[in-house]
Amino acid sequence: MWMVQDAGWKLSMSSLRRRTSAISSVEKLERVLENTALNETTSIIVERLVAHIFRAEVNFTGLNISASQDRVTSDSDYVANITVKVHLPKELLKTNENNTIVFCMITSPEKYGPLGILDGRIVGLSVSKKTVLGLQDKVNFSMPLQRPTLESQADKQPSCQFFNFSTREFYQDGCTTEWKRDEGRVICSCDHLTYFAVLMVSPSISESDQEILSYITLIGCSLSLFFLVVTIVLYATQRGTGTDISLKVHINLSVALILLNLHFLPSQQVAALSSSGPCIYVAVLLHYSLLATFTWTAIEGFHLYLLLVRVFNIYVRRYLLKLSLVGWGFPAVIVIVIAIIDKDTYSRVTLHPTKTNGTAVEMCYLSNDVMKLVTTVGLFGLVFVFNLAMLVVTMRRLKSLRTEQTSREKGRARRDTCTVLGITCLLGITWGIIFFSFGQLTTPGLYLFCVLNSLQGFFIFLWFWVFKRKTEDRQPGSDTHSTNTGSA
Repeated sequence: MWMVQDAGWKLSMSSLRRRTSAISSVEKLERVLENTALNETTSIIVERLVAHIFRAEVNFTGLNISASQDRVTSDSDYVANITVKVHLPKELLKTNENNTIVFCMITSPEKYGPLGILDGRIVGLSVSKKTVLGLQDKVNFSMPLQRPTLESQADKQPSCQFFNFSTREFYQDGCTTEWKRDEGRVICSCDHLTYFAVLMVSPSISESDQEILSYITLIGCSLSLFFLVVTIVLYATQRGTGTDISLKVHINLSVALILLNLHFLPSQQVAALSSSGPCIYVAVLLHYSLLATFTWTAIEGFHLYLLLVRVFNIYVRRYLLKLSLVGWGFPAVIVIVIAIIDKDTYSRVTLHPTKTNGTAVEMCYLSNDVMKLVTTVGLFGLVFVFNLAMLVVTMRRLKSLRTEQTSREKGRARRDTCTVLGITCLLGITWGIIFFSFGQLTTPGLYLFCVLNSLQGFFIFLWFWVFKRKTEDRQPGSDTHSTNTGSA
């Protein structure tokens, strides 16, 4: 105990004399506390250091810690001017053995510092030198965020983040932020133990833009869902289109988008339910339908390649059946593999940033950040590059065909433009706007992304309607889309 107290005193006095950052002090403090073994619950308060070492019993039922600058306790005693409140869940200690829980709070003399740490305060949590990750019942801690701070940091918003000692950077992975403006506090929920802080950061987009984008997405996706259903109904009642492979590929993409919108629109409402069963169901099917949408846009690009580049001598037996196995089977394999690797990864996910009232927005989706990055961003990145190449090939092909037409043909440029726009929608090129929405382009890029992609179903309906009108005007047997790609 004296070793810890002496180390804390040295760290605090060093911080005061040399004005070193709280990060350096925490790094040294971590090494001291990890090598401390005590047989009873102990509190240490020296200058800017507050530490609490708790001896957990075998039947651990959870722990609440309250701390101020001059007092810390893990019992029900009242603590005046609380600066940090921590709740540790029962899940934290699963084994029936005695464990030591270490809480420490260190405050930098710099209120914000170069990293924007709220009140210069860093909170550390650890258990007997163990690595604690992936908690389902998350660790919660709250800090006050009063009006003077809001006035001096009017252009900032709080963000709960953890410190990585290897990279010496803060990250928000695994942590969510709930800003209760009316109560003047920030609640952080994290699925692991380490050193945490609330950073005052500049929001990527304003709260008014967030609300507008939410309405655009809701209205656009609802319209898309309606027109996609109309497209399916028209296809089912349309005669003479059953043999067209291209149209059947479009219909499969439409079905994938219907599933995507059906599970995306109610996702937030399902996440608000107390039962986790419906949320798991929505999360699985939302991820599956998104992967199916990406896969069918890639199939659209592949089919376009056969139509424009490999026009002659192409025969693929049971062509549509094989496309369907890839379009619907490949996403299913990914979802099943993920469920086998981590069955709890499909759950509630907190979105950033928060709503205007400070309540965190939750939806049902994939909670594992690595799997989300690989299966969503990674897969779409490959599809985007491939389909972008197909779009370039299409434009070159249209240009070569146009040179073969007589200059007297009217309306050719307009039809070519509509064709390119329609193909751009079918290939999902508009989804790639998100890759360019950063820096000064963040807000306009997000608006463009939400408008174009939420209305993708409506654009596909227009494409289908034009195709239907052209089909009605053709002579029998003059189907220009039949490219000898095999039977369905």
